[in-house]
Amino acid sequence: MTPANLADTVLSAARAVFETRGLDVAALPATTAVERPRNPEHGDYASTIALQVSKKVGVPPRELAAALAEELGRRPGIKSVEIAGPGFLNIRLDAGAAGALARDIVLAGSGYGRTDRLTGERINLEFVSANPTGPVHIGGVRWAAVGDALSRLLRTAGADVGTEYYFNDAGSQIDRFARSLLAAAKGEPAPEDGYGGAYIAEIAAEVVAKVPGVLDSADPQETFRQVGVDLMFAEIKQSLGEFGVHFDTYFNEKDLHDRGELQEALDRLREQGHIFETDGATWLRTTDFGDDKDRVLRKSDGDWTYFAADCAYYLDKRKRGFDRVVIMLGADHHGYIGRMKAMSACFGDDPSKNLEILIGQLVNLVRDGEPVRMSKRAGTVVTLEDFVEALGVDATRYALARYSSDSPIDIDIDLWTSASRENPVYYVQYVAARTASVARNAADAGLVRTDDFKPELLTHDKENELLKTLGEYPETVAFAAEHREPHHVARLLEKIAGAYHRFYDEPACRITPKGDEPITDGHRSRLWLNDATRTVIANGLSLLGVSAPERM
Repeated sequence: MTPANLADTVLSAARAVFETRGLDVAALPATTAVERPRNPEHGDYASTIALQVSKKVGVPPRELAAALAEELGRRPGIKSVEIAGPGFLNIRLDAGAAGALARDIVLAGSGYGRTDRLTGERINLEFVSANPTGPVHIGGVRWAAVGDALSRLLRTAGADVGTEYYFNDAGSQIDRFARSLLAAAKGEPAPEDGYGGAYIAEIAAEVVAKVPGVLDSADPQETFRQVGVDLMFAEIKQSLGEFGVHFDTYFNEKDLHDRGELQEALDRLREQGHIFETDGATWLRTTDFGDDKDRVLRKSDGDWTYFAADCAYYLDKRKRGFDRVVIMLGADHHGYIGRMKAMSACFGDDPSKNLEILIGQLVNLVRDGEPVRMSKRAGTVVTLEDFVEALGVDATRYALARYSSDSPIDIDIDLWTSASRENPVYYVQYVAARTASVARNAADAGLVRTDDFKPELLTHDKENELLKTLGEYPETVAFAAEHREPHHVARLLEKIAGAYHRFYDEPACRITPKGDEPITDGHRSRLWLNDATRTVIANGLSLLGVSAPERM
């Protein structure tokens, strides 16, 4: 019995109790959840439904819990139900119901863990969005790993997700980039406010090769701007693609200007009554919605501000039908939250529902206890290529998605490249490989799963522990999606890996028979459990964009 099935059983029992007692069935929630108690002695699962609804129907929670316990005790698969505290239900499953989870997982395959928790939500998820003036740096690498994992989680939880990279191809930083390329092509030092690093010289040389005579043209800087930005962005897309990150939409800031969308946003905000003029500039009164100061949209010289483009871009996303705009930003953008939330309110939206801004903290790549600070190509920062070269794609993605994004982290190269159980990604991937190896060895011994599966044979403590841990997966996925925290999936995978190792190392839980020992139903049942573990580990690693190897 899966936790989801058990939750349905609890809700069905609650409806039966309400109907018998003449209580208002409408007071019951549409869905409920069951959780694993922290103390295993309290049962397999716990429910708080009696506490949730008792006040609505005017029945003391323990009295309601007693009626629910009696009704649940009649349901197939329920061994016992105890009442604890003010009205908690502690539920124990019979062996057959508990063990049946292994078959459910194997049969569900890649679909195990999918929920409809976020069905109906249209979410635009923007992440990375590095300026096309250099390779993706260390902060962007974190968002690439976390953002891509989050997009997979949201889709698994039923949301309609569009991933987006905002391509800042307008503004002063692009001018500095173009001047830096031109200087490099001429063999001159980079401008004082320009960009350095070997990549500038490389791209400058590519521009000269693609556009012969560019240095003698009427406006070489403009050529270096156009061609250089295209080359740089192509490199960014390639490096992200090799990292396993692809976006549904690459959105050009310049298009907002060319299509007149900044003026459209200004007009919309004026209609809402939040625009005012002073000193020749056009302002948005964001202080009406909690911002620390009002914001300029158009300067007195007629130039648009970056914030005006932010407004137009947000409006564009909402016009495309996205209910919720999620933006992932670096630690240096914390002050961005107030103005963006206020801007959303100025458009007439509810910032708590329509706009979500996630801030990621700093990450350091560490070797021999010291931060790695310099890139071979970029000169001043660690890039995506540096990260992958040091750790590999799988370890990089897992390491960055394993921690809450609002916590600064140090990624130790020595740890994350070691073939030891201290290396979390190795520890989890080893289980993926071991379960595949066990299945191969079982097949060689003539042991295969059969339809005559006897889940009631999975009664050993190590089997029960593994089953319960596997059963946590769907709720963990849903929780991680709802809270935008992929690290919960990684931590559960490590928990499952530990439970599997203890199961595998237990002589009484041997899967393949020894020597001439006959194959029994117990062997077959444990093979189902082995393959269920492989399924959940593979599904979870896939959510993180990490491979589940069959051999290591």
